[in-house]
Amino acid sequence: MTDVKIEYCVPCGFRNRALDVQKAILSGLENKLDTISLVMGDHGVFRVQVDGDIIYDKAEDDLDIDEIVREVRAYT
Repeated sequence: MTDVKIEYCVPCGFRNRALDVQKAILSGLENKLDTISLVMGDHGVFRVQVDGDIIYDKAEDDLDIDEIVREVRAYT
């Protein structure tokens, strides 16, 4: 099974973005995950990790929720 962590910047107002990513992941993969957690951060962070591996980082990529879901699916 798989552990997903979504870290998001609270001061930047990224909570809704994190919730959208969480919802999309759960919609397709809920039965294949052990945990999915939201982690509050700061300094502009928005990052998604699967089993400790960073699969999305706002600093490096444009947000594509479908691509994030595909990356998570590759781990399951």
